[in-house]
Amino acid sequence: MFDIVEIVQQNWTLFLIGQYPHGPLGGLASTLILAALALLLAFPFGLLLALARVSPWKGVYWVATTWVYVLRGIPLLMVIFWTYFLVPLLIGHNITGFMTMLCTLVIYQSAYLCEIIRGGIQALPAGQYEASRALGLGYLRTTVWVILPQALYNALPSLISQFISIIKETSLGYVINVQEVTFAANQVNNQLLTKPFQVFFILAIIYYLLCFGLTHLAGWVERRIARKRLGDGGHTASSGPLLATDN
Repeated sequence: MFDIVEIVQQNWTLFLIGQYPHGPLGGLASTLILAALALLLAFPFGLLLALARVSPWKGVYWVATTWVYVLRGIPLLMVIFWTYFLVPLLIGHNITGFMTMLCTLVIYQSAYLCEIIRGGIQALPAGQYEASRALGLGYLRTTVWVILPQALYNALPSLISQFISIIKETSLGYVINVQEVTFAANQVNNQLLTKPFQVFFILAIIYYLLCFGLTHLAGWVERRIARKRLGDGGHTASSGPLLATDN
């Protein structure tokens, strides 16, 4: 126990920000930045794929479905290696490990975010579509102005849970020298040499505390959405369809 406390006291900046400001930003800060950017950049692609997966146009549907099934059926590590070797060939010069991992996560997570958003869309009652059509809205306007706002709101807990998965997946960036928190832990271990259990126990605690906090956040958001849905249900029961009353 005293060894763990001593290791944290001596190396907490390396765990937190890597070698910054005397070197590249790393550690937990790099992990969070990488995960947040991956989620933000993958979200538009996931949204487009989800719309394609629920669209009435068969060609678009099959292209999106193939993309999703292929990516969900192969290991992330394989996608990392593909990106690591393929992207420099496509653009004509090498890119950093951070950018390689970011591109990988954007590609890979687009398939998972697609299914989360598609689930949120398909969970909505058919009456939402019918009421929109009755008000004269076409397919695209119904999707953009009626369906998507509700679907994305309902999908918030799942999106937070997926962010947790992305944080854990960033640890695979270690294989291509991405200076995230696992890489920082290995640097500490290489300095100490004799205390690998203590070092990687600290790493496990860091991941656990971070993911545990986000899991509780997802649960709180889910309960809040459930309470709001129950309140809207009571309003709907007494005042007619929510969509019709708003318009």
